[in-house]
Amino acid sequence: MKIAVFSQDGKNLGEENFSDSVFSVPKNETLVYLAIKKYLNAQRQGTHSTLTRAEVSGGGKKPWKQKGTGRARAGSIRSPLWRHGGVIFGPKPRDHDIQLPKKADKKAVKILLSDKMSQGKVIILDSIKIDKPKTKDMINILKALKVEGQKTLFVLSPYDKKVVLAARNIKALSVKESVNAYDLLHAENVILSRPAAKRFEEVL
Repeated sequence: MKIAVFSQDGKNLGEENFSDSVFSVPKNETLVYLAIKKYLNAQRQGTHSTLTRAEVSGGGKKPWKQKGTGRARAGSIRSPLWRHGGVIFGPKPRDHDIQLPKKADKKAVKILLSDKMSQGKVIILDSIKIDKPKTKDMINILKALKVEGQKTLFVLSPYDKKVVLAARNIKALSVKESVNAYDLLHAENVILSRPAAKRFEEVL
């Protein structure tokens, strides 16, 4: 497919051919959901823990005799029914990760890229050059591309420290070398440098 390529001044430099298999993939909401779920689950530490009645300190002695007191029978002061007792079926340390084939992960990225492309939310940037890492220079680029103030994901390849430093104080802008489905889903606009777009074609 042919996609317009822009300069950092916002000028249209013409169209260039890019792969349909990356930028024109049909929607699959289920696959995207699974990829997002996998990413979010991987962020969970899984260290939450409670004590069962066997793990709570104390409670080894029967509090009173079985019969003759008029009270309900009790075998331990650490019963889950008692204050300071154990917890029934409470959370225990566990791994929340879910398995998803690498191909499925990649396809989810392609689906979201294609969806953004169909909405006109993907901008291919011919190149970016910043002499000094100044926030003002990056804001001027965003203004020229008409995405200032919008939640924007800038995918850069190769890594350029000056660009990253110029962008770090802009709250709505995120600069990354590689992205996942979650990054794409939560961005209003996606800016790809031409090398990054070509790298997507190779990797995906």
